[in-house]
Amino acid sequence: MAQGRGSAAMGAVMVCLLVLQFSAMARAAVYTVGGAQGWTFNVASWPKGKRFRAGDTLVFNYSPAAHNVVAVSRVGYSGCVAPRGSKVFGTGTDQIKLVKGQNYFICSLPGHCQSGMKIAINAA
Repeated sequence: MAQGRGSAAMGAVMVCLLVLQFSAMARAAVYTVGGAQGWTFNVASWPKGKRFRAGDTLVFNYSPAAHNVVAVSRVGYSGCVAPRGSKVFGTGTDQIKLVKGQNYFICSLPGHCQSGMKIAINAA
């Protein structure tokens, strides 16, 4: 009988963990960068007025023949430079989860970042 109680307790713990996991997933939001226009020029102001959280997903929609998305540091964002070894996304429908703190993204094709194809997001 002691084994039955232990199994029931383990089952209850597993249920609690699943509920917590699904609760966290339910709170995560999905944002399409740039709205209907997608990831394009002059999108740098798109994050203004939005509240982002770690775990939220950004969807970057764009033509892969014309653009890309690169996750960069603050220095890369400010200088519009993708340092060697940066993760480059190029599918045209990239989905990227935000991490807590600052998140920076640019298009690394020549002149694109300088034309406002970059965003900075602080995720709580």
